[in-house]
Amino acid sequence: MESLLALLGFPPKSARCKGRVAAHAVPETESVRKIVDAIGNLEPAQARFLAAFAYLLSRVANADRGTSEEEFKVIERILRDKGNLTDEQAALVAEIACNQTVLFGSTENFLVGREFDKIATHEQKIALLHCLYAVSAADKSISSTEDHEIRRISRELKLDHEGYIAVRLAYREHLAVLKKMPGAKRT
Repeated sequence: MESLLALLGFPPKSARCKGRVAAHAVPETESVRKIVDAIGNLEPAQARFLAAFAYLLSRVANADRGTSEEEFKVIERILRDKGNLTDEQAALVAEIACNQTVLFGSTENFLVGREFDKIATHEQKIALLHCLYAVSAADKSISSTEDHEIRRISRELKLDHEGYIAVRLAYREHLAVLKKMPGAKRT
């Protein structure tokens, strides 16, 4: 992996990571560290925020045990638009985040959620919820599994139930559980 990063123009790992963990009050998870390393041209706190943000997006995309092409494209778009990344950076960050979620999700999911809770403002957490629902609605249907994962993340971020429900209501037409109800509109 190190040689691939060198080919992409990133400095050796020893140069990239020197002193980074000590500079932060909250230790980075391995998943966040890998993403931060990939976008090393950003200010460290901004890169760390964006890395946790990207990981949480991919966590919801993978909640139903697979990230669809539509979900991946929405993740890339969100990273490009909200993270001010280039197309290439957004694609790389999305790819790393999705891979880390698959490889280490069972051990890193809660840790990254907790890390994002400590570095994000309330407004940024609400914005993240909107992005999580946008990713899960990429195929026009939010599965119960994806919806439950978003709820789990909102709890990790210590968001109140009212805030979570307000965001969820904005995506109600895509909630699969509501589409199955008798008398519900079929789209």
